[in-house]
Amino acid sequence: MKKQVGFMLMIILALTVVLSACGSKSDNGANNSNKGSNEGAASPGNSEAPASKLKIGMATDVGGVNDKSFNQSAWEALKKVTADTGAATKYLESKGDADMEPNLKAFVSQKYDLTWGIGLLFTDAMTKVAKENPDSKFGLIDAEVQLPNVESVTFAENEGSFLVGVVAGMVTKTNKIGFVGGMEIPVIKKFEAGFKAGIEAVNPEAAKNLKINYVGDFSKPDLGKQAAATMYDAGVDIIFHASGASGNGVFNEAKSRKGAGKDVWVIGVDKDQSLEFGDEITLTSMMKGVEEAVYKISKDLIDGNWKGGQVVTLGLKDNGVGLPETSTKNVPADVLAKVEEYKQKIISGEITVPVK
Repeated sequence: MKKQVGFMLMIILALTVVLSACGSKSDNGANNSNKGSNEGAASPGNSEAPASKLKIGMATDVGGVNDKSFNQSAWEALKKVTADTGAATKYLESKGDADMEPNLKAFVSQKYDLTWGIGLLFTDAMTKVAKENPDSKFGLIDAEVQLPNVESVTFAENEGSFLVGVVAGMVTKTNKIGFVGGMEIPVIKKFEAGFKAGIEAVNPEAAKNLKINYVGDFSKPDLGKQAAATMYDAGVDIIFHASGASGNGVFNEAKSRKGAGKDVWVIGVDKDQSLEFGDEITLTSMMKGVEEAVYKISKDLIDGNWKGGQVVTLGLKDNGVGLPETSTKNVPADVLAKVEEYKQKIISGEITVPVK
């Protein structure tokens, strides 16, 4: 009897050891399954940083993430956030207005810590989604949504456009200048108004002849190319575009004309577009600090300094708009001196630039 009891105890002890080992393997498996849940977020060296657990999403407007303009600037900012902090970043492209609300909701449903909407066209979708999800945080570029969980950033595009208008008005040889816009919406009308005012300040005759064409889309380079061809055929020698990816067609047309010996130029927008399209056709660019704004606000979130419920407008006094340093390659020194003179007058309030 004693032998049987001893044998039974040995079996029970063995089973306990086996079950403990299995439980230990199960726990390890569970831990391993969590590895990579922050995929693409951080290098091993950053994996222990709190930022590596944060997720920041971005929904583009219809121009797409490779528009060579403000969507691309915003995405480059988020890539820099990942490189600097280890936070996970991701974008979704909106092919049309109908995609904007679903894209914002997709990030909310995936528990992203901050979701960006890039462009004025996000106003309605952002308002709706932010109201429905008061515990989620949002950032918005080029529009205002006054809700406590949204931080909006707008720019004084009219001020920066005034300065490139001064450049165009002084550099043109034909006194014929063109403006190609994407959609005829308030933010693009600010570009047009400021540009015309800048031309008028230095060359009233050229301002009277300003050719304006809204192609109706931010994602159609073929339409931009057609608009540019018509203008160049009419004697225009400088075109300022504010048309997102449609403006790529303006550059393509200018490149073709330049190759045929025509003295034509393009003024870029949002980014220093000479870096993409070359100095031989890019006179200068009207830069917006989209990359800087998206980076700063995203970094504020990571550092615990995020402030919702505010609208920030960045102009010349904030270095939120302006000309790139590369302007010295094609813009004469006396013209740049005049640009600086007008810049200071705008900052001081001596000149108020129209918005429409």
